[in-house]
Amino acid sequence: MQKIKISHPTAQLAATIPLTSSKSESNRALIIQALEGGNITLHNLAAARDTQTMIRLLKSEDKTLDVLDAGTTMRFLTAWSAVTNRSSILTGTERMQQRPIRILVDALKSIGADIQYLKEEGFPPMEIKGMKQVTEEVSVQGDVSSQYISALLMIAPVLPKGLKIHLLGEVASRPYIEMTLQLMQNFGISYQWEGQTITVPAQQYQAADYTVESDWSGASYWYSIVALAKEAEIKLLNLKKNSLQGDSALVEFMPHLGVESHFDEEGVTLKKGKCVDYFEYDFTHCPDLAQTIVVICAALGVEAKIKGLKSLRIKETDRIQALYNELKKFGVTLTIIGDDEIHVPKADIQLTEQVLIDTYDDHRMAMAFAPLGLLHQVAIDEPSVVEKSYPAYWEHLKSVGFEIK
Repeated sequence: MQKIKISHPTAQLAATIPLTSSKSESNRALIIQALEGGNITLHNLAAARDTQTMIRLLKSEDKTLDVLDAGTTMRFLTAWSAVTNRSSILTGTERMQQRPIRILVDALKSIGADIQYLKEEGFPPMEIKGMKQVTEEVSVQGDVSSQYISALLMIAPVLPKGLKIHLLGEVASRPYIEMTLQLMQNFGISYQWEGQTITVPAQQYQAADYTVESDWSGASYWYSIVALAKEAEIKLLNLKKNSLQGDSALVEFMPHLGVESHFDEEGVTLKKGKCVDYFEYDFTHCPDLAQTIVVICAALGVEAKIKGLKSLRIKETDRIQALYNELKKFGVTLTIIGDDEIHVPKADIQLTEQVLIDTYDDHRMAMAFAPLGLLHQVAIDEPSVVEKSYPAYWEHLKSVGFEIK
């Protein structure tokens, strides 16, 4: 078992951080590049393991494509393999083989894809033999995973008849769908989104240069650090005020938790402000921020109602249960309401030498809890999980004075 102990001698920091690039943007841009035919030039691709896995598998000539633990890569490559008639077996880690993919596979099959499950029905691994389009309309649940919808959208232009996608029920993580559509538009694709229906006619992706923005999900841990520090001013490079990324919602709600955002041409500077006693927010459209915010509220003694968490049960781990388990070690008992809501009590977090944070093979658990090292030394189990999305995380923390042993 590998573990680290993390603390900060002063809880005072000032620095400029060259954030990792967005893996959400990178992975979409890579699929679009592959569908266009390779004339698109991409700059500033993410160093995240998920993105490096995508790059490697798009070039691979092997029949079996092992995505490891990369959910986005699994979903996007499933659609890409089908539409390009690439005979593939898609597999991943044990946890990946427990993450559902039926909604996407059912949609692809209804369009005309030949896909078979190799173990449990509705889960990877799967064999994909190709696709012959039989219909230009498909219906998909909108409230489970935006990645299913994004996977279908990106292959839509290269289908002979295009595609009309009917979204059923509430649409969750809407900014991620909008990111996909705006990236497609950047490479020459026209579409219409009216009500619950997105229509993408058959057309060609166009060659263009594109520079990937820094990762707003990665930025969330720096917002947490500024919130928990005694004094802090942190500049994060290459973040835009008008971002395609849904996690830029941080700018909107973090002033309530004591962090203000100041933009210039280089990026955004985070400064300390005043914190509220009670916080309420719906994370339906930015679920990857929820763990960070729950930990911030617990650490600051802010009573909170955190909603819109439905997708957290099917992420790298059951993130709702994981948060409950780990905050309990600090004397904070969350109230979990169904699959969608967490209440954080107004409580004093109890910090002792003995606390070891289990990470559950989940990069966001490690990064969400690490800022507690500003308040007291904490230990993090399996710290290498951060390589999935933010490989330089521990080095960046050291650069602002964190002591990591």
